[in-house]
Amino acid sequence: MAPGGRRRAGRLRELMVSGLVDSFGLSLGWTVFNLVAVDRGGLALAGLFNAAMLIGVVLSAPVTGRLARHLHGRKLLLLAGGTEGVLRVATLAALLAGWHGTLVAAGVVVMHIAAYAGFAAMRAEVAAVDARPQAMTRYALSIAAVEAAGAGVAALLPLRGQLQVAVFLVYGLSLVPTILTARRARVRDSAGTDAGAGPARTRVQRRRPRLPWPVLAGGGFVTLLAAGPTLLSVALASELHGHTAVAGAAIAFSAGCLLSSPAVSLVDRLGLPIQVTWPLWGVGMLAGWLLAPAHLLGLFLAQFLSGLSMTAFEGGMDARIARDATPGTVTTVLAWSASTRALGGALAVRLLPALVAAPAIGVTSGVAAATLGAAALSAFVRLRTAR
Repeated sequence: MAPGGRRRAGRLRELMVSGLVDSFGLSLGWTVFNLVAVDRGGLALAGLFNAAMLIGVVLSAPVTGRLARHLHGRKLLLLAGGTEGVLRVATLAALLAGWHGTLVAAGVVVMHIAAYAGFAAMRAEVAAVDARPQAMTRYALSIAAVEAAGAGVAALLPLRGQLQVAVFLVYGLSLVPTILTARRARVRDSAGTDAGAGPARTRVQRRRPRLPWPVLAGGGFVTLLAAGPTLLSVALASELHGHTAVAGAAIAFSAGCLLSSPAVSLVDRLGLPIQVTWPLWGVGMLAGWLLAPAHLLGLFLAQFLSGLSMTAFEGGMDARIARDATPGTVTTVLAWSASTRALGGALAVRLLPALVAAPAIGVTSGVAAATLGAAALSAFVRLRTAR
C-alpha cells in the first residue's frame, strides 16, 4: 500500500475508534438516564426527555450550518465535544439530584445539538478520507452496533454506589478520543483555505449553502414510513414477547448492522438510482415486522433486517449527500441529513402508537412496505422509460 493509502487507512481507523468509544458511552449513559427518568417520573418524564432529544437533533442542523461557516472542523469538533461532555454529566447529575424536569430537558436539548453537530463534523471527516458509500456505511454500522451494546449493558447495571460513579466517568470521558482526533481534522466549511491546501486552492465564500432539499425530503419520507417499528423496537419487543425478548432483539439488530457494508457494495455494483434503492431499504426495514407479532423468531428476523437496511440506508444517504455537496458545505449538509431523518423518525414514533396497537404492527408494516415497494417500482419504470 502506498504511503498516502496507509495514512488514509490510519486516519479512517482513528475516526472509527473515536466514534465507537463515543457512541458506546453515549448509549450507556443515555439508557441509564432514561431508566432513572422512568423510575423518578414514569413514562411521562422519559417522554419529555426523549422529545427534548429529538428537538435538539432537529435544531442541530441550522446551528451546525452557522458554526461550520465560521469554524474550522478542528474547532467545531472541540467546541461540540467539550459542550456535550459537560452537559452529559450535568444533566444526569441534575436528574439524580431531583431538579425540575423542564430544566433538565433544556440541558438535554443543548446537549443533543452539540452531539449532532459533532456527529456531522465526524462524518464529514470520514467523507474527506474515503468518499465511497462503503466507508460511510461502515462508520454508520459501527455506531449502530455499539449503541445496541451500550444499551444492553446499561439495562443490566444496578445503579448504585461505585457503578453509578463508573457510569458518570464512561458517559463523560468517552468523548476524549473524539476531542483528541479533532487535532487532525481537515474539513473546513468556512471561508479561507483548507488546512494543508496549497496557495492555489480557491477560497470558499462565507455564504449559506444550497441544500439538496429534494434528496433530504426523500430521506425524511423513507424514515417516516419505514423506521417507526425499529425506533420503537424495545417497547414492541416487550409488549409482543415479554421483557426477555428485548436483549435478543438488540443482538439481532447488531448482527444486521454488521452485514450492511457488503449489502451496500452489492447494491452499488447494480448501479440503481436512489429513487429505487432508498424505498427498497425502507421495505427491508419493514418486511420482518410482518412476522414479528406471530413468533419470537419473527421479531429477531425483523430486527436483523432492520439493522441491515437502516444502517445501509443512512450510510448511503450520507455518502450521496457528502459526494454531491458543493465545496465548503459538507459538514452543513450532513447535519441536515441527520436532522431530516430525525424529524421523520420523531413523526413516526409519535404517530405509530396512536394509529395501531402492538399486535397489529404486522398489518401496518405491510401497508407501508407495499407503499414503498410501489414507489420503487414506479421510479424504476419511469427512469427506464426516460432513457
